[in-house]
Amino acid sequence: MKAVMVRDFGAPGLAKVEETPVPAPGPGEALVRVALAPVNFVDLLVIEGKYQFLPPRPFSPGKGPVGTVEAVGEGVTALAPGDRVLAMAEQGGYAELCLAAADQCYRLPDAVGFEAAAALSLAYDTAWFALHARGRLAKGETVLALGATGAVGDATVQLARAAGARVLAGVSSMAKAEAAMAAGADGVVDLSAPDLRESLRAQVQAQNGGRGADVIMDPLGGDVFDAAIRALDWCGRLVVVGFAAGRIAELKTNYLLVKNIEVSGLQISDYRKRRPAQVRACFDEVLALAAAGRIAPRPVAAYPLSDYARAMEDLRARRAPGRVVLRMDEG
Repeated sequence: MKAVMVRDFGAPGLAKVEETPVPAPGPGEALVRVALAPVNFVDLLVIEGKYQFLPPRPFSPGKGPVGTVEAVGEGVTALAPGDRVLAMAEQGGYAELCLAAADQCYRLPDAVGFEAAAALSLAYDTAWFALHARGRLAKGETVLALGATGAVGDATVQLARAAGARVLAGVSSMAKAEAAMAAGADGVVDLSAPDLRESLRAQVQAQNGGRGADVIMDPLGGDVFDAAIRALDWCGRLVVVGFAAGRIAELKTNYLLVKNIEVSGLQISDYRKRRPAQVRACFDEVLALAAAGRIAPRPVAAYPLSDYARAMEDLRARRAPGRVVLRMDEG
């Protein structure tokens, strides 16, 4: 089978597409014939050796591919060959065939195709846990989704709206405002506004009856975090999910005390390892919402496996018009 193999950490393009043996599923595992594999920012960090959890080399990167079960290992009874699944594998997705734990493969409803499932992968589960597990979102509260036109931000807007929240979308420029509103946002916060430390809070309060946000999802960090923490309402919760802005922010904890606010972090892979039942509940809800048309995963921009490096660089530069995915058919 063909697979992208990382033998040395470095820039995209250093790893090559190689012919590798087809793996055999062990006890509790499923072998999935990959149709599409999402390309995520975390994949860039893994390939470059910058992520906090790095697999031993050589390895094939790629988290959360979608495809069809080819075979199952001993003890697997909930899946069968031919099942269409979203497989939340931690690695191995950039390949024609991928091993995944069977209990982390989620059967797709008939109404959810591979493209929609690939767009859901690692974005909607991250957003769901940020909102519900870490942010403890209640119906009627106000959510500020930072980076709202990115994969996780877009998912946050849609899932928060589906949960009955008021949703404000933080965008890097007002040129992206229309896309955020189309995803279901009730209002837009301009993260390019001057004096962001003051203007972000003022924009939130102006659109929320003078109150701050109850829950903020932050995949950006840096100066945006510094401003966003000031935009929380009393007893508000900010969830850190990444540092796409480049700088890891610092916080004086007396500010938490004065406003009775919380900052928590989300490492979604830990939930898959430690609380798989909660992850299954997440995907049950997300896939049901997608099947019912209550959320609309963004269109995909598909690249052949051989073009994985270009796909990753287009993701980094935000050149792709939709969710970046790799297709295995090379067609």
